[in-house]
Amino acid sequence: MNHSADAAPAFTLRNVRRDFPEWHLGRPEYALWALDFDTTVIAARMAAAQRHLAPWLLEGYTRQAHITLSLCGFPSALPCHADDFGAAQLAAQLAGLQRLRPLPFEIAIGGLATFSSVPYFTVQAADGPLQALRACLAAAPASGTPDDYVPHVTVGVYADAWPMAQVQHSLDAFLMCEPVCAQVTGIRLLAYVATDIGGPLHCLAHYDFQSGVLHRKPGFPFAPASVWHGDCSP
Repeated sequence: MNHSADAAPAFTLRNVRRDFPEWHLGRPEYALWALDFDTTVIAARMAAAQRHLAPWLLEGYTRQAHITLSLCGFPSALPCHADDFGAAQLAAQLAGLQRLRPLPFEIAIGGLATFSSVPYFTVQAADGPLQALRACLAAAPASGTPDDYVPHVTVGVYADAWPMAQVQHSLDAFLMCEPVCAQVTGIRLLAYVATDIGGPLHCLAHYDFQSGVLHRKPGFPFAPASVWHGDCSP
């Protein structure tokens, strides 16, 4: 998810658990690219933060720790909506990655902060690699613009319009704030069920920086083509 920095809102935004048919239009999944890094330590920290912030959060958030790099859209074999994500767009993204040949880089995951709709862990990373990767992925319909991108790890979604000052007090009281460093060695094409707000992510494919190969998972939404490279087990 892309977020721009909020201008100190007085209240959080209320999230609701419903179908949102006007958004997904019956399309089953929404896809995004995320950085590939070791989430072992951050997953434990994320669970602790969810317990700490439980009074403010919508129940049932089960999305794994991840850092969204670029939004894609709804995978479609025959794109017809502006936010559909088709094979031609994926091919353009992969061609950009092949030209770039990105190298591994380091990120640091820090303390809690908040947008109006979600609390999150801050992420520090070199702007160069992130902007270069996002430029490669800009062929997707929902990729966003460089100016509105704030890398982060979402902890949950707010359940109501809570006073931001009170929420901020809870964020400040969370003591697990020492940065966690991790190496980014690739990116993953992830998807979630469009009808489930905060539902789990599953991996469609993994692009490895070292090999420059896209490894498709079972259920990959597009037919094989010359730009796809390899398969891998779940």
